[in-house]
Parts: sequence; C-alpha cells; structure tokens
Amino acid sequence: MNDDIILNDHNKDEFPPAHTAEHLLNQTMIRLFGCERSYNAHVERKKSKMSFHLDHKPDRKEEREIERRMNELIEEDLPVSFEFVTRDELPDGIELNRLPDDASETIRLVRIGDYDVCPCIGKHVRSTAQIGRFEMLGTNWDQQEHSFRVRFKIIQ
Repeated sequence: MNDDIILNDHNKDEFPPAHTAEHLLNQTMIRLFGCERSYNAHVERKKSKMSFHLDHKPDRKEEREIERRMNELIEEDLPVSFEFVTRDELPDGIELNRLPDDASETIRLVRIGDYDVCPCIGKHVRSTAQIGRFEMLGTNWDQQEHSFRVRFKIIQ
C-alpha cells in the first residue's frame, strides 16, 4: 500500500477517522435508502454533517439503524486499502463525475473491506476499528428538497 503517491493537488487535511467514517456512511445510506452518495459533506474532527437526497424522511427507527450499522461496521475492523487504476480500468459502478476536470489519468480507489469502494485522495485509517465510535448528533429534513442531513461526531 503506497499512500505517499500524490496524483493531484489536495487542499484538505482530513481527520482520517472521520473521513473514513464518511465513506462508511455514504455506503450505509446507499444500502439502506437506495440513494446516491452525499451531495454535500463537511467532515471535521469535532463534528461533521452530510446531506443526502432521499425519497422520504427517515423515521426514528431508521435513524437508529444508521447509527447501529455504522458502529457495527467499525467494530468489524474492516481493512482500508488503496488501489491505483487508470480511468480505463475502473471497476463497474465507479463514478468519476465528482472528480475535478484536471484529475489525473491514474485514479486512487479506496476500498473498505468488501463494503465500499470509491475514488478518493484523502487520508484514511488502516482499518475501521481505528475510527472509534460513531455518534449521531441529530438530523434535519428539508421536505421541499427531499434532503436529509446527518450530523455526527467520532468519539475516540
């Protein structure tokens, strides 16, 4: 695993546990609600928020399931690995529409066990057990936009 290769300029200094949790939450929302990855994310050391377009407002039971599933995945101690591929070698289902126009021909994929894979140049932990505990701080629902925002923090 060569995490020192720099493919593109990157102006963020992620908190690796929260950034890795961002990947898990994206895939958890996809699996639970059939939505796309977050359309707006602000992930920080102290607290984070991610917004998703959903077809309905999740009820309290569904919110508890998000938190339960996140902590279950963390406890599973899934390995986080990196793979470098060219744009022509991308696995099925990998979208590049969020990459900058000047992104390199070589893409770094981040894999979290068999749970999630996506292009990313950020910093990550080596396995999910290093994340800590995922705590949902609250949610907001915008009926007009069908937007569900999850606010959370990582407790180490």
